[in-house]
Amino acid sequence: MKYFLTVFLLSLPVTLFSFNLDSLTSRPILEAHLITNPIKVDGVLSEEDWQRPGITEFTQREPIEGAKPSQRSEVWIGYDDEAIYVAARLYDDRPDSIVSRIGRRDAELNSDWFAVAFDSYHDRRTGFFFGVYPSGSILDGILYNDSWDDKSWDAVWDAATTIDNKGWTAEFRIPYSQLRFTEQNEYVWGVNIARSIERTKEELWYVMIPKKESGFVSHFADMIGIKNIHPPARIEILPYVVSSLKLTNQFEKGDPYNDGNKFFRNGGADIKLGLGSNLTLNATINPDFGQVEVDPAVVNLSQFETFFDEKRPFFIEGSNYFNFGYGGANNNYGFNWGNPDFFYSRRIGRQPQGDVQHEDGFQDYPDATTILGAAKLTGKIVEGWSLATVSALTQREYAKIDDGAGNRFDDVVEPLASYNIVRSLREFNEGRQALGIIGTAVFRDLNKPYLVNQYNQRSYAVGLDGWTNLDSDKEYVVTGWLASSMIKGTAEQMIDVQQSYLHYFQRPGQNYISVDSFKTSLSGYAGRFALNKEKGNIIFNTAFGFITPGFEVNDLGFQFRANTYNGHIVLGYRWYEPDGVFRRKSFQIATFRNYDFGGNKFGEGYFLFWNAQLMNYWNFGGQFSTNSPAYDLFSTRGGPLMTNPRSYHLGWYGSTDSRDRIVCELDLGGSRSESGGSYFEIEPGIEWKPTSGINFRFSTEFSRGLTTAQWVPDSNPVDDPTALSTYGKRYIFSRLDLNEMSARIRLDWTFTPKLSLQLFLQPLVSVGKYYGFKELAQAGTFTFNRYGENGSTISYIDSTDSYTVDPDGSGERNFSFSNPNFNDKYLRFNAVLRWEFLPGSTAFLVWTRSGDHSGNAGEFKFGRDFGNLLRAPNHEDVFLIKIAYWWQP
Repeated sequence: MKYFLTVFLLSLPVTLFSFNLDSLTSRPILEAHLITNPIKVDGVLSEEDWQRPGITEFTQREPIEGAKPSQRSEVWIGYDDEAIYVAARLYDDRPDSIVSRIGRRDAELNSDWFAVAFDSYHDRRTGFFFGVYPSGSILDGILYNDSWDDKSWDAVWDAATTIDNKGWTAEFRIPYSQLRFTEQNEYVWGVNIARSIERTKEELWYVMIPKKESGFVSHFADMIGIKNIHPPARIEILPYVVSSLKLTNQFEKGDPYNDGNKFFRNGGADIKLGLGSNLTLNATINPDFGQVEVDPAVVNLSQFETFFDEKRPFFIEGSNYFNFGYGGANNNYGFNWGNPDFFYSRRIGRQPQGDVQHEDGFQDYPDATTILGAAKLTGKIVEGWSLATVSALTQREYAKIDDGAGNRFDDVVEPLASYNIVRSLREFNEGRQALGIIGTAVFRDLNKPYLVNQYNQRSYAVGLDGWTNLDSDKEYVVTGWLASSMIKGTAEQMIDVQQSYLHYFQRPGQNYISVDSFKTSLSGYAGRFALNKEKGNIIFNTAFGFITPGFEVNDLGFQFRANTYNGHIVLGYRWYEPDGVFRRKSFQIATFRNYDFGGNKFGEGYFLFWNAQLMNYWNFGGQFSTNSPAYDLFSTRGGPLMTNPRSYHLGWYGSTDSRDRIVCELDLGGSRSESGGSYFEIEPGIEWKPTSGINFRFSTEFSRGLTTAQWVPDSNPVDDPTALSTYGKRYIFSRLDLNEMSARIRLDWTFTPKLSLQLFLQPLVSVGKYYGFKELAQAGTFTFNRYGENGSTISYIDSTDSYTVDPDGSGERNFSFSNPNFNDKYLRFNAVLRWEFLPGSTAFLVWTRSGDHSGNAGEFKFGRDFGNLLRAPNHEDVFLIKIAYWWQP
């Protein structure tokens, strides 16, 4: 680690001054002209400003790189005191064959399109893009890290299109209030322009970047001509009202808190305030942080937490500013690594995590934690120096309990808490080098004695990251980050943390860490360094990372692994040129290793990946991998090490031409272990586009797995001082047959670019049958003592649906555990009607249904189980209406 850190830090100041600031001396230059007459954004292009000669020099990137376009394009860019204007005449000798699909904002459609991107900071790293389909549907977003994009940013701008006998036209008006730039007398912005012709899969670019190159914004043309404009004062106010009704049949008669329906109403406002020309402050008054889209159903049999994507607009917009440790490179591989996320915004406003103190009686437990207020500051301090902060205060939440005897209690189940993060990144030499910092802090007011042993009182994390290119052509880049963390709480809470799945300090047989019952804090360190080849046909990437046993960022971040050293190497080759059979193809080979801080190897794998696109635009690919025998740190859930036998994995996917009205997809996967375990999954899918405004997607997945050593969840492990080979505990496992079947059905029906309906349906059936119960025979092995053999006995008790085990036949050490079989069925349905009734102003009408059913544990029958799912007796319906009005004073 010291070697990597030394090389990284010593190379940075040398390379900061070793390159020219602009190596692209042949960069194209275009001039924006001053608009002299009012522009009506209607797509007609009748104004005098659009009659002068425009930009016509475009080059194919697809399907034949460097070829001349099959159709002519002419583009104009103008400006006035308030906005940038873009007009495009997109000629087509077959206007009746223009592919014009309609979709909601930011939808990725198989359609013709036109787009323009501006690097208004002229930093060669960031920008804004605006696009439109012939139907008038729009997309926009921001560009960062030179080639990455984020469509969560939604600007308020105007676009119009028309289709005529010459082809089609597009016209934009983009107010300066939606862009960011530093005031100057004369401006130079970066710009690029693109057009797609869907029926021929043709992509035309003003600045065509070869496929072997890396980067995007750094290649933009220079746009000159803009003079005497001023960044406007930026203030936007978005008041909202929301009302919802929850109906459920999951309540008991006499429950004073739940009679089957709950009505909720709320109102508030979001405020965006420009601080100078670069920074934006987002503040909220009584914020609405409910999400419109439903989370998918999952069945998690591991000890690890399930990660769910953020769907709340306040946290999605500008989230790229908080990326840490990923910048500078266009590939960030992570074989068996699991990079810690320092900011997992779903921690804020989550469902309370505390236990009630009065368990008997009726309970009214909150579904979520109320966010009293939140503020977000994002933008740039100066050119190349970004700053982002979020601070949120969440309310103390109570569970209400009625014991049925006239006594009522209010138990605190989530303390008052403050969540804070700051992130800053300084880039140098047009992004060839960078240094950044991140810091997080969580503070909780644990005002009840029972809370101090359930929550960390304080949590801190701080990290440094950066990158440096190793050559003037930016072919190789070294990236890296280092971080430290600290959590504080009572000694009892720290014991729980040390014994949690992330740390397992209690593991017997390890001599480098152990539970310290007097600790009131826990700290750790982590870091990762990587070398990546950015462009060319050859693929190369290697990385080394470490996370110490005490590193912990889960109070505000997301981390599922600690106590690891990890390294990998990736080699591959890409062919970009069509050869008569393939349009493009590539392969990669890779290997990785994982060790814990005791030197135990718990991961070693070898991979082969391949993918290709045929000349008819069908795609396919796959992988083969093998994992060598290694230690297993996790299966005993804090118990002694086990070993994992060698295993093999094979996967394949394919899809037909995305231009077709019906597109088919197929994913296959399978694995086998030398222990006898196996897994198989098949996921066919279809996309149907019956009209220009309807898109229907259906996919179903069936998987079947046999696990030969599955942890048995109840009363495990069992204390027994005679179990000397496993340190005085018996660790119970079994074989598990797991069958899962699910479907994802999505209908997007777009009536106009401003009005759309989205339907989502996910049924899921998961059936697990446990049998062949056994215990780990010897720590550090994959050997077991099977119950019912060698004098041991096991019997099933039908009246209690449990098993009783006599592990040695003596009758003195009997123990029992519940039958772990399950048959769980879940149904998720979501309908969202979205109407943008004015620019930036939106109304939502939402219906969400959640249902579940259990029964016939361990038995999988397709017809019966799906029938029971559709008739799920436990269900909950939520009807919601929300109206938000955008106002710019």
